[in-house]
Amino acid sequence: MKKYISLIFIFGFLFFFQSCASQGSSDPKTVDAMVNSQEFTFYAQRANPTNYDVINVMNSIPNAPASRILDLNGNYTVELRNNVVEVVLPYFGRLFTASTFGGGNDKTSYRFTSKDFGITKTQNKKGNWVVKIKPNDVSNVDEMIIEVYKNGKAFVSMRSNDRQPITYDGFVSKNEEKSKP
Repeated sequence: MKKYISLIFIFGFLFFFQSCASQGSSDPKTVDAMVNSQEFTFYAQRANPTNYDVINVMNSIPNAPASRILDLNGNYTVELRNNVVEVVLPYFGRLFTASTFGGGNDKTSYRFTSKDFGITKTQNKKGNWVVKIKPNDVSNVDEMIIEVYKNGKAFVSMRSNDRQPITYDGFVSKNEEKSKP
C-alpha cells in the first residue's frame, strides 16, 4: 500500500511541475516568426527598479511587501504593430527633471505611442533575440531593449533621459486583433 501512495505522490509531483513549467512558454518557431515580422506584444509581469532606495521605501510601507507591489497584472504592455510602438508601463524610481513631477500617470509612467523610431534585431548563438527600439518622437525615452528568449519569455530594459533605468520581466505573444469602430 505504501508503494502505491508513494507512486501517486511522485506522479502528482511530476504532473504539478510539468504544468507549471509549460505556463508562458511558446514554440521557438512562433517566437522567431513574431520577432521577424515585428508584430508582437510584450506583457509585463514584474517591474525591477534599479535603485535600492526605491525598494527600501516600498519595504517600509506597512502590510505591503515590495515584492507584491512590483508584481504586475498583465495590463502593462509594449505593443509593436504596423510600424507603431505603443508603450504602457509603470515606473518605480527616481525622476531627475522637475517637469515630470506632479503631472499624473502620463508624466511619471511610460505611456506613449511612437510612429518614428529606429529598430534593430539581432539573434545570438542560443537563438535569443535582442530587439533595440530607439524612438525619435518621444523626448524622454532614449532606448528600449527587448530580449526575447526562445520559449517566449522576455526582458525589457527602458533607458530614459529624465529618470533612472528600469527593467521588466514578462513574455511576448501575438498581437490581439483590435475591433474597428
